[in-house]
Amino acid sequence: QVQLMESGGGLVHPGGSLRLSCTASGSIFSSNTMGWYRQAPGKERELVARITGGGSTNYADSVKGRFTISRDNAKNTVYLQMNSLKPEDTAVYYCSAYIYRYSWSTIGTNYWGKGTLVTVSS
Repeated sequence: QVQLMESGGGLVHPGGSLRLSCTASGSIFSSNTMGWYRQAPGKERELVARITGGGSTNYADSVKGRFTISRDNAKNTVYLQMNSLKPEDTAVYYCSAYIYRYSWSTIGTNYWGKGTLVTVSS
């Protein structure tokens, strides 16, 4: 069993900051790409940012320069630092992680967290 647990969501004023965390736990050998996605009401889920096991990152154009993704491989944790938040950043943010459960695994599985709500409003 593998679980992803997000934390750090909440209500923030426009221009404010939040830091999301997501920790993978359970039977894990290693993790490859980890990422954050978001889904606003009435919209499809979209990529926010992702980071490979080697630390390469990519971001959605809408968050470049404002959000920073990072990870701690030893803790199987990925972070999303969100600055200069805008009302349009309001969404449920989901963590994902591509995980190899065993040392002999040649194929991993992509797991999802249950999401954490971020609301940007004055």
